[in-house]
Amino acid sequence: MRPPFLSVIPALKTVSELYFKAEQTPPDRLKGWSLTDRDPHTIEQLMPWWEWLYYYYFRVSTDGWEHVSPRDKTLYVGSHNGGMAAPDMFMMMVDWYWRFGLERPVYGLMHPKVWQVMPALARLAVQGGAVQAHPKTAIAALRSGASVLVYPGGIQDVFRPYPQRHDIHLNGRQGFVKLALREEVPIVPAISCGAHETFLVLTDIYPQVQALRQQLGLPWLFGIDPEVCPIYLGLPWGVAVGPLPHVPLPARIHTRVCPPIVFDRYGPDAAQDEDYVNDCYENVRRSMQTALDDLAKELSV
Repeated sequence: MRPPFLSVIPALKTVSELYFKAEQTPPDRLKGWSLTDRDPHTIEQLMPWWEWLYYYYFRVSTDGWEHVSPRDKTLYVGSHNGGMAAPDMFMMMVDWYWRFGLERPVYGLMHPKVWQVMPALARLAVQGGAVQAHPKTAIAALRSGASVLVYPGGIQDVFRPYPQRHDIHLNGRQGFVKLALREEVPIVPAISCGAHETFLVLTDIYPQVQALRQQLGLPWLFGIDPEVCPIYLGLPWGVAVGPLPHVPLPARIHTRVCPPIVFDRYGPDAAQDEDYVNDCYENVRRSMQTALDDLAKELSV
């Protein structure tokens, strides 16, 4: 049997080949608007790399999958951790494929800016099941019978400061609640501990940078508003300023799938009731925070 430190070499080689192939894909393809771009064969090729990370690098433990069934379309709502690498998200996908197989689709909503900043990575992610974070794609996925994975906190969540690593930060975004109500699907919270310790976010100076940029009349780099400007300690930079990708440290990760949240009312009228949507949002946020508090306490004992 090949030792773990050697088994990663062919897996990395395969990932590099897939990335190069995605880089050569015409820019008008794999844009994240079609459900048919998800490719189980590509996922199968990625699995050895993800499994190596799961077993040997992040040493993942998980629980709660007994709460869900692959036959039921579900909206999974996650807490986002660990910067651009977001390792807990990929480790949760490994759990999904082990339990439900590669052919049972789950689609992840991905920010459109990924196609602007890292187009090759975005195209590869599309083959793995990512779609544009847009109501149209989410509705299409659910109506096809698939499940959907969303991280409402977005980039503000993955770069929240280290002292907030055990805080649920959905950033006030309620679109996922309206989606669940309109499509009449339960919400299953997916939380984790450990992934936000793969680097150390000290603070976010985005408000100061935004004020300075407006005062001096300077454009954003590449014409893209980053929405955050963290200062963090991490590899390979040492000290990094801005939402730069990093090499995550090998912190242990624990993921937990929580019991489904089912609301009292569903349908278009419920989705348009602002007070009801607020109540549902707070219900989800509180449930996720309680679950994360419990998990963090269990792991600290």
